[in-house]
Amino acid sequence: GWSRYVGDAGAVLAVDRYGASAPAARLLQEYGFTVDHVCQRALALLGR
Repeated sequence: GWSRYVGDAGAVLAVDRYGASAPAARLLQEYGFTVDHVCQRALALLGR
């Protein structure tokens, strides 16, 4: 997967399961693709 591009110290926000069916907003929330969650992950990776 993406690990060969981001390396051992990198992180990937990705969907690792398939088959869910719901409105897009619900799926984005369920999979953690919200502005708050993505920002939290980015700041944590930057050490802030």
